[in-house]
Amino acid sequence: MLVLTRRLGEVIRVGDNVTVRVLEVKGNQVRLGVEAPADVRIYREEVYRAIRKENEEAALQKPSSLDEVTTTWEKQRDKP
Repeated sequence: MLVLTRRLGEVIRVGDNVTVRVLEVKGNQVRLGVEAPADVRIYREEVYRAIRKENEEAALQKPSSLDEVTTTWEKQRDKP
């Protein structure tokens, strides 16, 4: 693991397209700003873990019929 020290306003660059800027330091919290292309997904760790868990559980479910698969797909497709 690379460990870096940054001060308020300083930036870390990840590759050519991602920057992480220290926006605020308050007590034991650090507020970061992340700039990245729209196709790069950025999640807090706890959100990422929840998404992975849901995806893994969904992959294990076996629909009982083709009708159930079709209904599920149509519901997902119609979401805004």
